[in-house]
Amino acid sequence: MQSREEIFVTLRSALVELFELDAERVTLDANLYEDLEIDSIDAVDLIDHIKRQTGRKLAAEEFKSVRSVGDVVEAVYRLINDTPQTQD
Repeated sequence: MQSREEIFVTLRSALVELFELDAERVTLDANLYEDLEIDSIDAVDLIDHIKRQTGRKLAAEEFKSVRSVGDVVEAVYRLINDTPQTQD
């Protein structure tokens, strides 16, 4: 079981490696699309990377709702810990 902090560190490394981002730009509050300039094709690459790392596929429908790096961390945390998504 990974903590949210461990997931964040792994995700930040992946974003830096995959999309050549500066690590300082990758914060929990950073918006994937506005702050980090991730486009839909990049998002698919990120979903694929998460699948390779976790052995589980993050549903595209769930990924559509993520906006920030923190949202991705939470989605991956739920994925690897089989915690059901809560509705606000």
